[in-house]
Amino acid sequence: MKNMAKMMQQAQKMQSKMQEFQDGLADLEIYGTAGGGMVNVVISGKADLKKIDIDPSLVDPEDKEVLEDLIVAAMADAKSKMEEEVNKRMSEITGGLQLPPGMSLPF
Repeated sequence: MKNMAKMMQQAQKMQSKMQEFQDGLADLEIYGTAGGGMVNVVISGKADLKKIDIDPSLVDPEDKEVLEDLIVAAMADAKSKMEEEVNKRMSEITGGLQLPPGMSLPF
């Protein structure tokens, strides 16, 4: 019985840490860049776009496709970095235990 109580305490601690983790994702800022720094984005740990910074020299109505591609590339860069950071922080909480295949957090 003593072991069961200890396991329950550990589960509650992990649940509390997970909630703190989830709450902190909205405040986490991840930076992505493309075009040698000509397009920069900032997203939250929940992949919400917070900011876009575009070098004025890229704003050409005749060639908007380049700008569109660079925005997509900067978002992909930021999302990749966000997933890496989330996985690192999740590993710290779970003590390195891997989630089952197909299961991902926080989404």
